Amino acid sequence: LMEKKTHVKITRKEVMLATLRKSCSCTPQKLKNFLMDFFPVLRWLPKYRCKEYFWGDVMSGLVIGIILVPQAIAYSLLAGLKPIYSLYTSFFANIIYFLMGTSRHVSVGIFSLISLMVGQVVDRELLLAGFDLNDDDPPVPGDGSLQNDNLSNTTAFNLTIVGINAECGKECYAIGIATALTFMAGVYQVLMGIFRLGFVSMYLSESILDGFATGASLTILTAQVKYLIGIKIPRSQGHGMLVITWINIFRNISQANLCDVITSAICIVVLVTAKELGDRYKHKLKFPLPTELVVIVVATLVSHYGKLNEVYASSVSGAIPTGFIPPKVPEFNLMLRVALDALPLAIVSFVFTVSLSEMFAKKYAYTIRANQEMFAVGFCNIIPSFFHSFATSAALAKTLVKTSTGCQTQISGVISAMVVLLVLLFLAPLFYSLQKCVLACIIIVSLRGALRKFRDVPARYHVNKVDTLVWVVTTSASALVSTEIGLLIGIVFSMLCIIVRTQRPRTALLGQIQDTSFYEDDLEYKNLSTVPKVKIFRFEAPLYYANRNYFLKSLYGLTNLDPNLEAARRKKYEKKEKQHLKKGNHRTANGLGIGETTLQLVPKQIDFQALVIDCSSISFLDTTGVNTLKEILKDYKNLNISVLLACCNPSVIDSLKRGGYFGKDFGCMQEMLFYSIHNAVLFAKDQK
Repeated sequence: LMEKKTHVKITRKEVMLATLRKSCSCTPQKLKNFLMDFFPVLRWLPKYRCKEYFWGDVMSGLVIGIILVPQAIAYSLLAGLKPIYSLYTSFFANIIYFLMGTSRHVSVGIFSLISLMVGQVVDRELLLAGFDLNDDDPPVPGDGSLQNDNLSNTTAFNLTIVGINAECGKECYAIGIATALTFMAGVYQVLMGIFRLGFVSMYLSESILDGFATGASLTILTAQVKYLIGIKIPRSQGHGMLVITWINIFRNISQANLCDVITSAICIVVLVTAKELGDRYKHKLKFPLPTELVVIVVATLVSHYGKLNEVYASSVSGAIPTGFIPPKVPEFNLMLRVALDALPLAIVSFVFTVSLSEMFAKKYAYTIRANQEMFAVGFCNIIPSFFHSFATSAALAKTLVKTSTGCQTQISGVISAMVVLLVLLFLAPLFYSLQKCVLACIIIVSLRGALRKFRDVPARYHVNKVDTLVWVVTTSASALVSTEIGLLIGIVFSMLCIIVRTQRPRTALLGQIQDTSFYEDDLEYKNLSTVPKVKIFRFEAPLYYANRNYFLKSLYGLTNLDPNLEAARRKKYEKKEKQHLKKGNHRTANGLGIGETTLQLVPKQIDFQALVIDCSSISFLDTTGVNTLKEILKDYKNLNISVLLACCNPSVIDSLKRGGYFGKDFGCMQEMLFYSIHNAVLFAKDQK
C-alpha cells in the first residue's frame, strides 16, 4: 500500500550556483538584515522595555562588576600576566558581547580554564626566550601611572627572537605572547563561523567537558599552592606538571611563609563559609554576598597598615597602573609560534560559550544563533588583543549570579564594564599591597563546583559506565599530562568508545509476547513464546565493515547454525556417498551404513525454515554490510532457509536496492522485505 515518493534530483552545481546568487546579491534590505544579524543589539535595543528590565539589569551588572574586579586580579596569576591586563580583558569583552552576542544572560569575560591555557603558553614561550619564570619582579612603589609601570621592567633584554628586535622586558614579552595567542584564537573562531564549522562542538560531549574542567581545576589548584604557603619553587612546564609541582612543594615545604599560611587559612575559611551560607540561604538573599570584594578590601588594608611585605616578606600584587595603554597590533611572528596552541583555545572558548548560551536560552524560552555566537566570541578575542587583553569565554558561575540577580538583557554587561572602568581609571593603585596568597584563595574557592564533580562519580557510573570512563580518562589526562593533550585524549577516547560499542553491540533472539503482534528479547523477558520453524534475530547497531564478523558470529551462535559448515558437511557426505555407490558397497569405511554416516556428518536436524532479521536498530549499511546480507541470503538459501528483513528504514532499503539485494527488477522485494516483524513471521508460517 505504500509507494515511495520520487524526488527531483538537483545537482550540486545547481545548489552552489543558487547559493552564490543568493549570497552575492546586494540590496538595501539585505544589507540592513546583514547588519542587524551581525549586530543583534540593533534588533533588541529599540524594543527594550525600560521600566520592566532596567533595574534588574543595573542590579545584576553592579553585582557582576563587583565580582569581576577581584576575579580579574586573581586570574592574572593563572595567565602569568599583570592584573591590569585582566581588567582590560573584562572591560572589552563585556562591551563587544553586548553588541554582537545573541544570549541575554551569559557573562563573558575572564574564565579560569581559559586563563590557565593562556598561562601555559606564556610560560613556555618565556622559557624559550631565556626569561627566568621564577624571577618575580619586586614591587616598585609608584603613583600608579603607566609611565612608572613601564619603568618597573628593570630586567630588559634586547630580543632578536622570531624577528623582534626591540628592547622588551619579561612583562612586555609575556603580554605580546598572550595577545598573539588571543588574536589567533579569535581568527580561528571567525573562520569557523564563516565556514559554519560549529558542528565541531558536537564532538565535545558533556563527559569530556566535565572531565576537562575537573582535570584543569586540579592543575589550577596545584599552581596556586605555592602562593598559599608563600614558597618559591620553579614553575613546571610540559607534561606531568602537576606531579612535578607537588614534588617541589613537598621538597620546599620547610620554607613556607608563616604570614601567608595564616592569611590563606583565614581567607579560605571566610570564603568557604560565606559561599556555603550563600548557597543555603540563596532563596532569602536578593543578591549574592560580595565576599571576594570584602576579603580583598580587608586583606589589602591589613597588608598595607601591617606592612606585611616589608616585615614578613609576604608577596604582594605590586603597582597596578591606571588608564589605558596605547593599542598595539599583535606581533605577526609571535602568531606563527602560537598558531597551533590557539586552536584548542578557540574550540574550548567557543564550546563553553555556546553550551551556556543554549542552556539559558532554553531555560528562559528564547533562541540563540550558534554561528553568531562564534562570531561574537571571535571578535571578543580579536579586537581586545589590540588593547593588551587575552582570551575570553562565558563563565557558568558568573552567569548563574547574573540570572539570580534579575538580569534581563546584555545591558547588565555594559554596567559591569563601567564598574571595571571605574577601577581601571581610579581605584587600581589601591590594590598595591594585596597579598598574592589572597588571590590564590579566591581562585581555589572558585573551583568548588568543578572539584565537586568527584562526588558525582558513583551516580554517573550508575547512569552510564562508558561515559564515566570517558570522564575519568579525560580528567586524568588533563591533570597528569597537559590540558590541551588531555582534551584531545578525551575526544579520541570517546570516539573509540563509540566505535567499540558499534563493533560489539547487543544481539538477541526474539520471542513473541503472548496474544500480541510484538516481539522482544527472549533473554530479558519472561513468558515469551517461541515461533515454530522461525528464528527472529536482532542486531542493535549499524552494519558496516568493522562489525561484519561480529554480526555473523552472533547470528550463527544464537541460531546454533553456521550455514557454511552445514553446507560443507553435506557436500562431504554427498561425495563419500557417491564414492561408495560407485564401488557398489553400501557400507562406509567405518563399517557404518549410509544413514549412520549421515547422522555422523549432520548431527542434528535444522529446527527452522525461516530467518527474520529485525533491522529496526540498523541505521545504515555500507558496501560491506550489503554484501554481508547478500552472503547470508545465498548461504541460507542453499539450506532451503528463507531470509526475511523487517523494519528497515528508507536509507537501508536504498542501500539494499543499489547493492542488488532484491535482484535486478526488484520482483522478489515483497517476499523479502516487511514493514513489521509480525508480517514477516506470518509470511514465513504460510510458506511450505
